[in-house]
Amino acid sequence: MKPRDVLTVDLFDGFVMPVERTPKPGALDIGLAFRHVLVEQIKLSPLSRGQISARMSELVGHEITKHQLDSWTAESREGWRFPVEYLPAFEAALETNDVLAYLADLRGAKLYVGKEALIAQLGKLERMKDQLRKQEQSLKKLLGEQE
Repeated sequence: MKPRDVLTVDLFDGFVMPVERTPKPGALDIGLAFRHVLVEQIKLSPLSRGQISARMSELVGHEITKHQLDSWTAESREGWRFPVEYLPAFEAALETNDVLAYLADLRGAKLYVGKEALIAQLGKLERMKDQLRKQEQSLKKLLGEQE
């Protein structure tokens, strides 16, 4: 067995395998929890709500007002819902992916962005190569060939 390279970060250190979830009836009624996630992201930002809505407006190409943002995030505004088509602009304005990560987690998925996504894809390709190598070895064995 080869010794572990202590200078290289292990891709799976601290990794928790996402597990697809089968939700129970009513479990995905996330209206209030989703508002809390949005509010938390706004609080973490150095931008004001006015700046956030202005940045979102710029990104979508039409006006999104501070009043709209306030209404989408207020618990008391039951009839108002955050439009999912504004989520990319919201996250871009706040320079975060935490809302998408929250939504992915609800379904047992994991969001990878940038280099993480490339590492995950590389891992997938390595697994595919291993599977193909095993299939090749099985076929050769069936044909009576030696390695």
